[in-house]
Amino acid sequence: MAEITAGMVKELREKTDAPMMECKKALTEAGGDLAKAEEILRVKLGNKATKAATRIAAEGVVGMYLSADGKLGAVAEVNSETDFVAKNDEFIALAKGCAELVATRNPADVAALSALPMGAGTVESTRAALVGKIGENMTIRRFVRIEAKGRLSSYVHGGSKIGVLVDVTGGDETLGKDIAMHIAASKPKALDSSGVPAELLDTERRIAIEKARESGKPEAMLEKIAEGTVQKYLKDVTLLGQVFVKAEDGKQTIEQLLKAKGATVNGFTLYIVGEGLEKKVNDFAAEVAAQAAAAKK
Repeated sequence: MAEITAGMVKELREKTDAPMMECKKALTEAGGDLAKAEEILRVKLGNKATKAATRIAAEGVVGMYLSADGKLGAVAEVNSETDFVAKNDEFIALAKGCAELVATRNPADVAALSALPMGAGTVESTRAALVGKIGENMTIRRFVRIEAKGRLSSYVHGGSKIGVLVDVTGGDETLGKDIAMHIAASKPKALDSSGVPAELLDTERRIAIEKARESGKPEAMLEKIAEGTVQKYLKDVTLLGQVFVKAEDGKQTIEQLLKAKGATVNGFTLYIVGEGLEKKVNDFAAEVAAQAAAAKK
């Protein structure tokens, strides 16, 4: 049997916000497999065990570029160590400049983007100079470039913490902006069910079956219950299946809205600053104790 260490328990607790003893039990049952333990906690505790899915784990901003005709756009994420630096005008200008270069020069990757001209030097020399000036590390994490089939609409939210580009054919400018805002608010994982990874559906199905089994449902009903759960999950995580955030009746889905407007969404990009990154957490009390011990020596 795998040894369940305090570090493993701590990591699972930070990911799920579940009680420590529940984390230890789940890890023991899962044989030390962190992902499996998280599934076990979701079965037992429901969505209270999914804090990590929505937690923003790093600082920085999303830079956005959109051409005047709405046919070309780009989003670039540039990270910093603190939110204070993320509000710095020069740092924000770096992110916006990166997005414009992505759109107009079409670099293959971050290394190619870093080598492009910016100001009196390159993107990399500009970044390095800003690091030297402010005294905090900064990294260009990722970017995407979009050539629209229809017309691009953009939305930036939360001090440039969330950035959206959506490609819409038909409708008007207001519709595009409304859908971009909806994406920022509701954070769909895909346009429709075909874009949702099979492993996510398998996970939801397994969890639904185990929850139903634990609640005493007959074995013959488990698959039907699981399928209902998966279909509800798809409505929650696909753009077309979600209820429009501005729906007056609280029921109209994005798919229904588009049909009423004679429009189609060809695709979208959603960037959330720090998504998937681990944020450094400082233990102030421990730092003070360490400094005091060092001073005594």
